[in-house]
Amino acid sequence: MKIALGSDDSTPLTDFVAEDLARRGHDVVRTGALAQGGDPRWPAVGARVGALVAAGECAQGVLFCYTGTGVSMAANKVRGVRAALCHDAETAAGARRWNDANVLVMSLRSTSAGEARDMLDAWFAAPPGDAEDAEMVRMLDHQGTPLVP
Repeated sequence: MKIALGSDDSTPLTDFVAEDLARRGHDVVRTGALAQGGDPRWPAVGARVGALVAAGECAQGVLFCYTGTGVSMAANKVRGVRAALCHDAETAAGARRWNDANVLVMSLRSTSAGEARDMLDAWFAAPPGDAEDAEMVRMLDHQGTPLVP
């Protein structure tokens, strides 16, 4: 599977995740500070990974910034992206299973390599969401308006 990987900073954690994704057999498309000549600003990184996923050029994405919040917000501005900021494996699994998330976001500040590996394990093991709530979120992509008054 082709995975978009982006961060506003290149760190041992981002290196670990890039290597882990490659070990799992994924084709990693690096963006932001992880790519030669990439724009390392967090809004650009989130938007770029979001665009790659939304356009179908990458099946999923993984994003990082100091807190994870900024790139989550930027990626979620892209229609078709459902980026989930996760801090543990259970949250990552739930984001896939219940929310049909397609971009996993982690904090550079608070995520260890072991936690990242556990989140990736859970993310890839969980079935993509098919729940009614996930469908309602997908509908927002097309309507752009609230579903309830």
